[in-house]
Amino acid sequence: MLIQINTDHNITVHDAYNDKLTDLLIDELKRFSTNITRLELHLSDENGPKKGVKDKKCSLEARLAGRKPLGVSDLADTYDLAVKGAIDKMKKVLDTTLSKQ
Repeated sequence: MLIQINTDHNITVHDAYNDKLTDLLIDELKRFSTNITRLELHLSDENGPKKGVKDKKCSLEARLAGRKPLGVSDLADTYDLAVKGAIDKMKKVLDTTLSKQ
């Protein structure tokens, strides 16, 4: 499972945070790892430099072998919460999609 982490121009992800996100994705989605060929995580700040409530966005796309990509997103006050929310949504989508096989 290849993992790619992308950000908008308002965010700089340091190596330690990148490693933390990668480890989190591997750990949380490991039971789907045989089905997922690639995961793409996109972090963005909806308001840019301005402050706001629930303006941190995490979009998560899973590419499955032989299927169309699945995507989810979540908004939260912090990137960590947005990532956690997107992962939880992705688990539900993957459960539903793969149980229909």
